[in-house]
Amino acid sequence: MAGSRNAVMGRPREFDIDEALERAMQVFWERGYEGVSLTDLTKAMGITKPSLYAAFGDKRELFRKALERYTEGPADYGTRALEEPTARGVAAAILHGAVRTTTRPGGPAGCMGVQVALASSEAGRPAHDMLVEWRNASALRVEERFQRAVDEGDLPRDADPRRLARYVMTAAFGIAVQAASGLGRDELQDIADMAMECWLPNGVRGTHTGVPAGTA
Repeated sequence: MAGSRNAVMGRPREFDIDEALERAMQVFWERGYEGVSLTDLTKAMGITKPSLYAAFGDKRELFRKALERYTEGPADYGTRALEEPTARGVAAAILHGAVRTTTRPGGPAGCMGVQVALASSEAGRPAHDMLVEWRNASALRVEERFQRAVDEGDLPRDADPRRLARYVMTAAFGIAVQAASGLGRDELQDIADMAMECWLPNGVRGTHTGVPAGTA
């Protein structure tokens, strides 16, 4: 009897965790946090509620894992952008990456980090707070990268890394909101280009677009 019980307990999961998490991410991205029930999630993921709890924890923890997957997957352009050799290149990579990610063919429009953050009730507070932290952390990384650019002479000494980071991140999140409202990729690309035209206008803007290769 004990051997039979151990065999059941040791039986491998009958679903692919990565695939299930990918489906959960897509559901949260498309429908937000409040608009999704555990029944909706288990149906989309193809698993039972006990399996969801066992593999991912509760709904809040599942969302946290889905957000991590989003950050390392569709939104990884933000991390890669920080590797650009110039501050202008960083800004352009973030904005053009936002355009691509929020208009992916066959995927939800907009940004998961913006869509879910628009929660207005207590039920959505866990996700809302998580995303406030997520956005602030993203902005801080950009600010630190721009501070490095100042230190290295890539940006003028009087440039304000915090203001520049806020400018870029606000434009990027604005692109996401417009994408969710139905604007197409070409229109959003135009917004990104206009934002880059305003990059450091006090004599250091130059004529180069700053768009990294392969982002157009």
